[in-house]
Amino acid sequence: MYDDTPDGAPLENAHEVGDGGGRLALVTGVSGYIGGRLVPELLAAGFRVRAVARRPEALRDRPWIDDVEVVGADASDAGAIGPALEGVDVAYYLIHAMSSGASFSAEDRRTARTFARAATAQRVGRVVYLGGLYPEGEELSTHMESRREVGEILLDSPVPTTVLRAAVILGSGSASFEMMRYLTERLPAMVCPKWVGNRIQPIAVRDVLRYLVGSADMPADVNRAFDIGGPDVMTYLDMMRGYAEVAGLPKRRVLPVEVMSPRLSSHWVGVVTPVPKEIARPLVESMVHEVVCKEHDIARYVPDPPEGLIGFREAVRLALQRVQEANVATRWSSASVPGAPSDPLPSDPDWAGGNLYVDERTTVVDAPAHVLWRVLEGIGGEKGWYSWPMAWAVRGVMDRFSGGPGLRRGRRDPHRLMVGDAVDWWRVEEREEDRLLRLRAEMRLPGLAWLDLRVETDAVGRTLFRQRALFHPKGLAGQAYWAAISPFHDVVFGGMQRNVKSTAEAAARAEGAPAGATLVA
Repeated sequence: MYDDTPDGAPLENAHEVGDGGGRLALVTGVSGYIGGRLVPELLAAGFRVRAVARRPEALRDRPWIDDVEVVGADASDAGAIGPALEGVDVAYYLIHAMSSGASFSAEDRRTARTFARAATAQRVGRVVYLGGLYPEGEELSTHMESRREVGEILLDSPVPTTVLRAAVILGSGSASFEMMRYLTERLPAMVCPKWVGNRIQPIAVRDVLRYLVGSADMPADVNRAFDIGGPDVMTYLDMMRGYAEVAGLPKRRVLPVEVMSPRLSSHWVGVVTPVPKEIARPLVESMVHEVVCKEHDIARYVPDPPEGLIGFREAVRLALQRVQEANVATRWSSASVPGAPSDPLPSDPDWAGGNLYVDERTTVVDAPAHVLWRVLEGIGGEKGWYSWPMAWAVRGVMDRFSGGPGLRRGRRDPHRLMVGDAVDWWRVEEREEDRLLRLRAEMRLPGLAWLDLRVETDAVGRTLFRQRALFHPKGLAGQAYWAAISPFHDVVFGGMQRNVKSTAEAAARAEGAPAGATLVA
């Protein structure tokens, strides 16, 4: 069984939920929170899995990568997604636009229609879509309305479709869980909008995955939406207080007020928690309404487990256990921040695309290469960046208030990184074990930036720490930005060189490694 299982025990006896029997399941959104957890559950249930990603190389560090077929395709590109759907028995549509721009809902509709047409043409057996739970007959937010429209588009296609509608999903690393967790832990007393009194029916991520896998076995004549939720109906205030009890925190004091709009609330969440306002806003907007399941018809096709669905307190306990064990399989930050750059680093410093400024430094480290690598792979998050913490903290706050991720995202795992992982305001673009860690900046910048951290061995066997900061400016503002920060490079990047060196050498001495030893590949 794979290590990146959902919270709690893996879905044991998965065939009782859905027996794949060698059928082919296509999964979109595999780099996201749910998609990355669904793949190993489908494999455990006996499905063959085809994982679709716009950047397949970003999946190569996943523990299940050798057991799936990876296809590079954009679901909005008919010419690409059509061939990807060939021979597919069940297709999981796990795509959500999280942008706050004016065109995101139109893009959601266009992508859903393209996918539905391609699934029809390829005679896909079933489409399964995970959407949001919403109240009937009320004016919905733009994001909730978009989720509703996507579900209807897929249901209107000739392909039998299952739409699962969930409210708050509870699991280690989910945006909903981390928003609740950080609000509760960081604010013993808080002023909150009145919607904290609205009723919500949360569901554990393990039960969501169980429904997703089980939906593959629905009869061909089933084409409908299902409400899915856990056994507890509670207010968001109840959830925060319940979290505090499970986490062993003192009772939280909350004062609901009338004046906090969803927009203002999402900004506040973006400042207090790691969840940026672009992602927080649709979560907040969903809580403005009462989101409680109106039926439990899903049990006809995916029966409840003998022990019942996971309750709120147990879901929180399991999620906290994963966090404390540093065993979080996927995280909301697995997907890129809306609007963040995604351009790969030019392979040639003389790149024809324009200026590429480089700050390069090299230090001899009196430690084995593998010890230095362990220090570099653990950078960021709680351990920080080994230089001028106050400067990093101030820059992180500035980035948060300008709409960027800042430093609050932290890390999924404190020790090991995968390509695609978020590390504070960076994202892992390249990783070569014991050799290279390349980070791409997702902070708000007038240009594109990368940080290369390399472990090398020179001709006489010494371990070298080579560090490169690269910046591709956009326009005059980018040129001015590089000129303004260049005087601080010796403090920031020079300090990083010195402190990483001393940390690695101290670790080597603690392990009793011989001075100057290197790891021979």
